[in-house]
Amino acid sequence: MGGNGRKDGRGGLGNVLSGLAVAVGFVLFLGGFAVGALLYQPYTVPTDSMVPTVKPGDRVLAQRVDGDQVRRGDVVIFTDSLWSNAPMVKRVVGVGGDTVKCCGQGGKLTVNGEQVDEPYLDIKHGMASDLPFEVKVPEGKLFLLGDRRGASLDSRAHLQEAGQGTVPRSAVTARVDAVAWSEQRMLERPAAFAAMPGGVSEPGPLKALLAAIVAGAVLVLGGAAYGPVAKLAARRGGGTRSGAGGAERERAGVR
Repeated sequence: MGGNGRKDGRGGLGNVLSGLAVAVGFVLFLGGFAVGALLYQPYTVPTDSMVPTVKPGDRVLAQRVDGDQVRRGDVVIFTDSLWSNAPMVKRVVGVGGDTVKCCGQGGKLTVNGEQVDEPYLDIKHGMASDLPFEVKVPEGKLFLLGDRRGASLDSRAHLQEAGQGTVPRSAVTARVDAVAWSEQRMLERPAAFAAMPGGVSEPGPLKALLAAIVAGAVLVLGGAAYGPVAKLAARRGGGTRSGAGGAERERAGVR
C-alpha cells in the first residue's frame, strides 16, 4: 500500500514538500495582503492638479507615514482645514527652514538658492510657476505645490494667509508610493532633491509586499498541483511498464 501511495502522489517526500509549499505560500500570500492593508491606504485622485504624475480618477497606494518622515519631493496626502475639509494630494517642495522661490534663472524653482530640475512638471512657457513668490518655510511646516502648476490650487493660493500657505507636518496622513489604476507604476523620488540636507525619503515596502504575494500564489498553486501531476505520471509510468511486459511475453511466445 505504501508503494502505491507514493506512486500516485499521496505519500512520500514529494507529498511532504508539496504540503510545506502550500503552507508557506498561504503565509506569504495572506501575510502580504494583511501587512499591505496595515501600511497602505488607497486613494482616488479627485483633480488634475498633479498631472502628469497622477491623473483625475487614478487609484493610488499611499503609505501611512508620520509627518516627520516626509522629505522634499514626496507626493503626500494631507488634510488641512484652511485649505479644504477633504484630503488633498500635492508635492512637497520645501520643509521647515527652507526658502522657496520662483522663479530663478531659466524659470526654475529654487530652494535655498539652488535651482531645482523638475522633470515631472506639466507647465507652459517653461516657467515653474506663473505666480512669482518667495517664502521662508516655518519650522514644522511644509510648502506644497501641484505638478500642473497652471491649474493647481496649492500653497501659492494661500500666500497672504498666516504661514504663507504652508501646512503643518501633522496634516500629512500618507505618502504616495505607486499608481495602481488606471496604470501600474511606482512613483520615483525626484533626484533634484537628493543632494539637499535630509535627502529624499526611502521607497516604501510595496515592492517587497507584492513579491511576497506573487511568490505565495506560485507556491500554493505549485504545491496543490503536485498530487494530481504525480498521480498522472505514476499512471502513465505503470501503463508503460505493463505494455513493455506484454511485448516481452509476446516475443517469448513467438520464440
